[in-house]
Amino acid sequence: MKKLSIYIHIPFCVRKCLYCDFLSAPTEREVMDRYVNALCREIIKKSSICKEYIITTVFIGGGTPSILSGERIEKIIRTVRENYQMEAGCEISIEANPGTITPDKLESWRRAGINRLSIGLQSAQNNELKALGRIHSFEDFLYTYKMIVKSGFDNINIDLMSAIPKQTIASWQETLKAVCSLNPPPVHISAYSLIVEENTPFYENTPKLPEEDEERNMYKITNDILFDMGYMQYEISNYAKPGYECRHNQVYWRRGNYLGFGIGAASMVENVRYSNIRELGSYIHFCEGGLDAIEKTSLNHLSEKEQMEEFMFLGLRMTEGVCEEDFYRIFGASIEEIYPEIVEDFCRKGLLKRKFNRKTGEHWIMLTRYGIDVSNTVMAEFLLS
Repeated sequence: MKKLSIYIHIPFCVRKCLYCDFLSAPTEREVMDRYVNALCREIIKKSSICKEYIITTVFIGGGTPSILSGERIEKIIRTVRENYQMEAGCEISIEANPGTITPDKLESWRRAGINRLSIGLQSAQNNELKALGRIHSFEDFLYTYKMIVKSGFDNINIDLMSAIPKQTIASWQETLKAVCSLNPPPVHISAYSLIVEENTPFYENTPKLPEEDEERNMYKITNDILFDMGYMQYEISNYAKPGYECRHNQVYWRRGNYLGFGIGAASMVENVRYSNIRELGSYIHFCEGGLDAIEKTSLNHLSEKEQMEEFMFLGLRMTEGVCEEDFYRIFGASIEEIYPEIVEDFCRKGLLKRKFNRKTGEHWIMLTRYGIDVSNTVMAEFLLS
């Protein structure tokens, strides 16, 4: 059977953070109930086109999914299980924030089969958390983390953010070391830098942020500290203990099939990209009426050129890079034929390197450490004119 991943969007939060441009907002309990019911209707409706697929990963994101009651989360996952064939050992993740997690919710999640938690910490410094508009303190996080560990979860990711207001190189080091010294330490850390997006309070009134050189140093420090603590960088912003890489995110970077449920959720199935409508009331109305919530204007049948571009600039986000044999198998042409001289030029400049895997007989192209520092510039060169 073909493999398929599922993303489920929960668009609710206690309070929107100052940097957040995700499709999320506070709401009332009644709206949450109607949304969950609509979500389950959409999950059931789309199952008819997925009979030849097996579900390998499920990711519940937001927003703040942990704002929902445990019963609502159980209902969502039960609906998936009853209508789709799920792989044994399917990775089922949920995003959660300190201040919204309780022992009862953790028990419900375990009952539902959730086996991976992604906790939004962002910083171990309370002044930095306040500057971001987060609802929790570092002490709240520590209390929540102990609760999670006690409940039996061991596949835990911690989200951290660098280049944020009031942050210094020293305070970023303190945050990294504080997270690595947790007992037990998390098996996965996502460490990404702040990007000021449009339609956010930070965009309208941008606070003072660390300088570009400081941000670059923070990135280097991240790799140095986490490597010393046993984490391997497997993607530009993601680090894991061996065997704990996020399988769901790897589907995105390897251009696997994924199906999105909920408002604004994106899908990519058999090289067709599309997304759901973004307005909450309209989404609920469509689902309650048994109609399709897909935004028809977003349908995009990817051309071979677009597929090649994505293969390169998504694959190069991974530290293992892109496989030359896979490229030829999919497209019937070598990377050199499609991108003459680009790879060799970047190899000469120390931005890319080649590696031969003796066990598999495969040839790989990947970013160097210097190439990762300027990855946006490198990846832009793989857009075909």
